[in-house]
Amino acid sequence: MGCKVLAPMVGKIVKVKVKVGDKVERDQEIFVMESMKLESSVFSPCSGTIKEIKVSEGDRIEEDDLLAIIE
Repeated sequence: MGCKVLAPMVGKIVKVKVKVGDKVERDQEIFVMESMKLESSVFSPCSGTIKEIKVSEGDRIEEDDLLAIIE
């Protein structure tokens, strides 16, 4: 099934720092999001390869929305 990257809070995706097929390490910054006018990083919860990205820059997200899947 892979490892799921979930939104830590409500906000908006400001930057997608990876693409499908990229190899990532655990704790690597993969998204930047904005919540209440503050930017926060979203980090990879595991090492692997980006299988799917479920959001785009500018998307509004809710807490626990699926952002990406890493295999």
